[in-house]
Amino acid sequence: MKSTKSKLLLHSSTPLRRRPFNRLFALIYAAAISVLLYHHAGTLLRSPTSTVLSFFTSLSFLISDLILAFMWVNSQAFRMNPIATKPLPENLLEVLNRPEDFPALDVFICTADPQKEPPATVEATVLSVMAYDYPVEKLSVYVSDDGWSEVTLFALMEAVEFGKVWLPFCKTNRVIERCPEAYFGSEFAVRNCNSEAEKIKEIYEDMKTRIENAVERGYIADEYKSSMQKAKAFGKWTKDFTIRDHPAVVQVISQNSEDKDDAGCSLPNLIYVSRQKSRTIPHHFKAGALNVLLRVSAVMTNSPIILTLDCDMISNDPSTPHKMLCFFIDNSLKANLGYVQFPVCFDGLNKADIYASELRRMFHINPMGLNGLLGPDYFGTGAFFNRRAFYGGPLSMIEPEVPQLSPDFVVKKPINDQAILDLARHVASCDYENQSKWGSEIGLRYGSLVEDYYTGYRLHCEGWSSIFCSPNRPAFLADMPISLHDLITQMKRWSVGLLEVTLSKYSPLTFGMRFIGPLMAHCYSYYAFGPIWPFPIMVYAFLPQITMLHNISIFPKVSDP
Repeated sequence: MKSTKSKLLLHSSTPLRRRPFNRLFALIYAAAISVLLYHHAGTLLRSPTSTVLSFFTSLSFLISDLILAFMWVNSQAFRMNPIATKPLPENLLEVLNRPEDFPALDVFICTADPQKEPPATVEATVLSVMAYDYPVEKLSVYVSDDGWSEVTLFALMEAVEFGKVWLPFCKTNRVIERCPEAYFGSEFAVRNCNSEAEKIKEIYEDMKTRIENAVERGYIADEYKSSMQKAKAFGKWTKDFTIRDHPAVVQVISQNSEDKDDAGCSLPNLIYVSRQKSRTIPHHFKAGALNVLLRVSAVMTNSPIILTLDCDMISNDPSTPHKMLCFFIDNSLKANLGYVQFPVCFDGLNKADIYASELRRMFHINPMGLNGLLGPDYFGTGAFFNRRAFYGGPLSMIEPEVPQLSPDFVVKKPINDQAILDLARHVASCDYENQSKWGSEIGLRYGSLVEDYYTGYRLHCEGWSSIFCSPNRPAFLADMPISLHDLITQMKRWSVGLLEVTLSKYSPLTFGMRFIGPLMAHCYSYYAFGPIWPFPIMVYAFLPQITMLHNISIFPKVSDP
């Protein structure tokens, strides 16, 4: 029986059929680029006998075409060996047929601003993952609140109360869309509406109203602090502290060994975390927040697998953890598998997507090409990590400063034990990382505003691999930027962060070439050098018109030698 189980296929890999044709096309295209660069160089050498404008034009086009050629070479690395992977979760239950066989899972959800990321959105994301088809005693959800908002904590408390009716409803009726906002707005919910669904929808709307009213007030009314536990939790928010200067808060909202839903089943663990902040100590943005969650979760549950999510990215498929496990429990992969990345899919896009908001090349096409190499880069959300990957390479584990933070440490005390909570607050303090390896060799890496790209890159350099899993039904649905200001801010952050990596000692063209090979290094270079795209675009946008007015040829003629 054991031998039969070990031979079950948990996933498949299919190389794309057009690989040979693309390689042939790349050779022909490279020859054409070489001819064009030769023409520009020849024109530049003859420019002393020409005008200043001709020299400037030839030099500009030569530099532009060199940049475009370099970026094209980088892009071709994605197309050398694209592979489509497919999980086979129907075979998983033959291998893991008991709840205790499943590895524990910690979910990290990050929020930073209650105005831009409303607590109702955070609550919906939390409920969607709490309702996973996964053993409840193995599931823990951690919410990092960098906005230090008591309203966010209130929203999570409300989510737990609503979850007591929502989770049994989802499992009894086999609901697929387990985010209540998505479910009640779907056509399926309209067609299959009944008295039970109507009652739950009414409860949900009442909960949303309470959360929205709290957001408008900016504080939690005394009527919601009736119990001693809630009064103590909200009592941490005083006028003595601000969003940039406050103590650490670690609050257990639900515990699976104590809290039950209306059907008598346990609820997943839900923990609210707001790390300590000080104006005089750098907080390292999202990377710092995730490292705090990494330490706090190690102290409290220390699950071997971690899912990172943005607060506006809901679960769209309750079976996603099963699909992830199809890769993590495969003996041929798990020794070096650092993470499984799911695509970022945006909700609300029309089929035409005339503004290319879906970012298909970044989140769907290029990762498939990386599957044939070491695997996709980290998108910052929608990735399941091997906790061990944050502690050095597969063959050289870096021991943390205290044994409770080791990925091998076994937690024996309940999460609400006072000693556990005290240690959790200690590792969430703002000066904990001073004189430590956190951010440089352990955890998510500091040094770039694009901590996701940089961390994935460093993990690959250390010897870890990754897998891109793109099931037919999107595993997650995210909100896209809804204003021009948000879009520009996001693009600016990406550009600055990528240039920080490009100009550092870890540049993909130098450091990457040595540790991940030329093809993978060129893939990372495609993103790292992305901020230089505007130069050739500007040249080709304006110079051709000027050359036409002055009768200057910029491309070779058929009659040219």
